[in-house]
Amino acid sequence: MARVDDLTPVLAALADPTRRDIVTRLAAGDATAGELAAPYAITPQAVSKHLKVLEDAGLVSRRREAQRRPVHLEVDRLDLMTMWIERQRRTALLRAAEQAAAEQAAADEAAAEEEAEESAAHDPAGPPLRGGADRVFQPWDLGARRVDPTQ
Repeated sequence: MARVDDLTPVLAALADPTRRDIVTRLAAGDATAGELAAPYAITPQAVSKHLKVLEDAGLVSRRREAQRRPVHLEVDRLDLMTMWIERQRRTALLRAAEQAAAEQAAADEAAAEEEAEESAAHDPAGPPLRGGADRVFQPWDLGARRVDPTQ
């Protein structure tokens, strides 16, 4: 599992729009610092400083090919960041789904209670008996008056 500390330099390096653009361009293929500097209105030294930040974050590497020193994008570092972001996204989606289900259950329960109250208010027989409809009448229900069963 990736530690957040592993991600800090990657996220910090990608905070700059010029560095993000360099990463985008390197995704299409390796390029030298001079080739990367061409579209910008900054010096090749400034691009080299951006490349150094990307290199320190582990996002790019350089190798020597005769006189050329092409810069290569290290996709594994992007994968590290992508996995972390995806884990956070899935956790948030799961939490949102759980919350929506709980809200739906509460709404269903409230609707059922409202329906029960509405049906009791419109029932011509009146409210339900406290003892229930299947309650058996008992002699003590008459209170102090006793009825002689032989009469």
